Amino acid sequence: MPTIDIKKRDLDSLIGKKLSVEELEKKLMLAKAELKEYVAATDDLKVELSDSNRPDLWSAEGVARQIRISLTGKSEVYPFFKPGRKATRIIRVAKEMQKVRPYIAACTCQSLRMNDDVLAQMIQSQDKLAEIFGRKRSTVSIGIYELDKIAFPVDYRLAGSDEVSFTPLGMTEKLTLGQILERHPKGIQYGGIVKTFAKYPVLLDSLGHVLSFPPVINSTEIGEVKPSTRNVLVEVTGTDQRMVSLTLNILASDLYDRGAEVDPVLVVYPYATDMGKNVTFPVDGSSSVSLSLDQFSHALGEGIALPDLKKRLTAYGHQVTAGAKGRIKITPPPYRDDIMHPMDVIEDYAVSRGYDDFAPVMPSQSTVGGLSSIEMLSDTVRMHMVGAGFQEFVSNILCSREELADALLPAEQLVEVANVMSLAYSVLRNRVLPSLLNVESASSKAFYPHRTFEVGEVAAVDRTTNMGTRTDLNLAALISHPSANFSEMHSTLDVLLYYLGIEYKLEPAEHPLFMTGRSGRIMAGSVLLGFIGELRPEVLERRQIAMPAAAFEINLNAIQSFFK
Repeated sequence: MPTIDIKKRDLDSLIGKKLSVEELEKKLMLAKAELKEYVAATDDLKVELSDSNRPDLWSAEGVARQIRISLTGKSEVYPFFKPGRKATRIIRVAKEMQKVRPYIAACTCQSLRMNDDVLAQMIQSQDKLAEIFGRKRSTVSIGIYELDKIAFPVDYRLAGSDEVSFTPLGMTEKLTLGQILERHPKGIQYGGIVKTFAKYPVLLDSLGHVLSFPPVINSTEIGEVKPSTRNVLVEVTGTDQRMVSLTLNILASDLYDRGAEVDPVLVVYPYATDMGKNVTFPVDGSSSVSLSLDQFSHALGEGIALPDLKKRLTAYGHQVTAGAKGRIKITPPPYRDDIMHPMDVIEDYAVSRGYDDFAPVMPSQSTVGGLSSIEMLSDTVRMHMVGAGFQEFVSNILCSREELADALLPAEQLVEVANVMSLAYSVLRNRVLPSLLNVESASSKAFYPHRTFEVGEVAAVDRTTNMGTRTDLNLAALISHPSANFSEMHSTLDVLLYYLGIEYKLEPAEHPLFMTGRSGRIMAGSVLLGFIGELRPEVLERRQIAMPAAAFEINLNAIQSFFK
């Protein structure tokens, strides 16, 4: 989770009230944060944020805003989000940017009350948003520039590796874009984001001066912000327009809280985007959620009064209006984009009210705990697999889409994670076998034969359920050695299902993981239990598995249905 460093005097100034350390610790709960350390000698606070879905809180301004709203009991209005604003400054996007880094958003912040504390927070916020929310700048990167040195309009376009040169931050000599990727520390660290393209993104003003080489580095001439700076241009580039716009909203709100006058910038796209071709940023992209009082009462276990509901949610930053038929419309502030389900709003009410305010209720029933039937079945399966000489592994249900790409059946959908922090954990696996293949790929130096299995959770798209998905428990088993084949794997499956009392048959079937003619469906009557087969050579080669392999995977929930 993000940890931020703040000067207490700066936080008190932003809150508008000097709080004791004890008072601050209690108020930090509103920001789902915890005070990890306070050094009185240096006035340094170390605050750990526990909510990865609230990037608006990853700064002194964000934490102070949440506390300040609770103290005043009023949500705050940011005038630059009002529609109908006219922008006097323009950024023009070149057509070729669509396939490289297609989105940009920007605004200007003038009369900023800059000092060392403000500059430190600006750098920290920029770093946290780009590194964590922006996935190490691949999805979102940020540039802040001396506004007074820029001649508009600004062009966002591509340039060849030797076409443009400038002095990057941290250096005193001019380098071409190609040289920056090879010699500058940031070029070495982040160059992989753009190196695959023939040309690279640049921001140039109307006089040809370089603002930056996004997402790598700013220029020293225009992109070096100092404590004496008063007027800045803030821009965000990236591959996801929603995330780019939200990041700009957060930065604009933070600088407005510092006393800056925030003015819009018009971005002109030559191609269609979800926000249109001519977009005036910042944009309020928040959408309302409609709930009933009964939903709050049912979720929280007690009756909730409308006046209290409006008071608590308003004191947490939401706009609340009563609708028809007892429903309430809640609109989150523009710097938030984490309300994905009605339960998120109910949680905000509970946090604003304080969990200590809810009366504890003793359980009305006395029950004896025990394993569920599916867990008892999984334990039985584990026992049989270990008895057959297999070694168990445990893998993460979260993985990357690439890990599952060659295991998907036609038209098969994956359950995706919204607002992902890392592409390595962007989807939930729909079968366990790819996880076993990862284990096998890393086990080339272990003595053969390899006999591995895993009983683990998988996620499947199911439109009949409340959330549109369901979680199943699957068993996958794999053997790998010089003579591994279908028959050997079949014998293991046969013994397992015999002891489980399941009559089954194999039907010839194609599967993207298995060789043609050496794979099949595992059927119990009309119920599909899973698949079995010998792994395709190309599947093994992609994972650098040197030995032949055979495997099967069955759904334990389907097997459990025969015992009901």
